[in-house]
Amino acid sequence: MPATTQRDYYEVLGVPRQADQKAIKEAFRKLALQYHPDRNKEPGAEERFKEIAEAYAVLSDPRKRAEYDARGHEGVAGFSADDLFGGIDFEEIFGGLGFDLGGGLFDRFFRRRRHGPARGADQEVELEIPLERVVTGGEETLRLPREIQCPACHGSGAEPGTSPRVCKTCNGTGQRAVHTRDGGVSFHQITPCPDCHGQGTLIDKPCHECGGLGRVARIETLTVKIPVGVEEGMALRVAGHGSPSPLPGGSPGDLYVAIRTRPDERFARRGADLWRTETVEVADAVLGTTIEVPTLAGSAKVKVPAGSQPGEILRLRGKGLPQFGGGQHGDLYVSIHVHVPERIGAEERRLYERLRALRGRGGS
Repeated sequence: MPATTQRDYYEVLGVPRQADQKAIKEAFRKLALQYHPDRNKEPGAEERFKEIAEAYAVLSDPRKRAEYDARGHEGVAGFSADDLFGGIDFEEIFGGLGFDLGGGLFDRFFRRRRHGPARGADQEVELEIPLERVVTGGEETLRLPREIQCPACHGSGAEPGTSPRVCKTCNGTGQRAVHTRDGGVSFHQITPCPDCHGQGTLIDKPCHECGGLGRVARIETLTVKIPVGVEEGMALRVAGHGSPSPLPGGSPGDLYVAIRTRPDERFARRGADLWRTETVEVADAVLGTTIEVPTLAGSAKVKVPAGSQPGEILRLRGKGLPQFGGGQHGDLYVSIHVHVPERIGAEERRLYERLRALRGRGGS
C-alpha cells in the first residue's frame, strides 16, 4: 500500500518513540475523531485522517512496528491495505459514536481491488540470535534454500523463444463446467481443467532450466535487520523473499523471520528480564555477604542480606534487556541457592553441633 505521507509515524500521532500501546491508541482515537471526514469538512481533513490511520495501523502492531523502527517506511512499503488494517477492530475503538469509523470507512478509503496474477505464498523461518544482539540491535545473516522464478523463462515454464499456448479444452480459464441433471434437479459443478490442470495454458517445449516448472531452487543469503529489544518469537518481515507466484508475472510472497534467543549459560530470558541462580554457603546465607554476579555490561556486586532463605530473589533494576519500542530496560533477578555440604570435617562438625545446642536452648 503506498504511504499517504513520508512523515514519521510517531510524529503523525504526536507520541514519543517509546510510547506504549495504550498511549498510541489514545492518540489515534483523539486525532481520528478530530479529522474524521464525517465531522471535519475542512480542506485536507480526509488526507490527514488517512495519514493518522496508516500511522496507527503500523504502530499498533508489534511486528509492523519492529519493521518500521528498523527500516523506516521501507520496512512497511510492501503491505497491502488488508495487511495493514485487517487486524484493527474499529468498532471496539470507536463503538457507540453514531457515525462511520469502522469497516465502511476502511473500504471507502483504503481497500483496493487487486489486479494481475496471484501473489506467491508467504514463508516463515526461525533465526537464533545471541542476547547481545537483543541489546545492540544490528544485522544478522542467514542462508536458506528458496525457490525463485526461473530466470531463463521468467516463470512461464516454456523454453526461451517459445510461449505456452492457450488450452483449447477450457479456452484459457483453467476450469471446466460440468452440468448434470437428476430428475428435476440440475447440478452445476466447476472443476480444474483435466488437460492443463487448472493453468489455462499448455507447454509444448519445457524450459531447459526449470523443466517447465517456472521455478528453480537457489541458496539465498539474506541480511536481516534486528531492532533493539526484539521480543522472543517476534516475526520480522522481509518483503518479496517468500515463494514465487504460481503464475508468470505475479509477485513473490514475503518471508517472515521469527526471532529466537540463543540459550545463554549466564542468564535465562523472560521478556525483557534476565534470571540467574547464585549459590551461597550456609554461613553466608545466615550472616550475609556480598557476591559478584555477571551482567550484560560486565559484572556487579550484590549484597546478600543476613538470613536469606533458599529461593530468595534479589533484584538488580535496569540490568536486564532493553524493552522493545522504548528506552527502558528490564531487570536482572538473582535467585539464591543455599549450598548444604554433604561432607564436613571434624572441626566443622563440632561447630555445627555447638550451634545446634545453642539454638536448642533458645538461641536466635
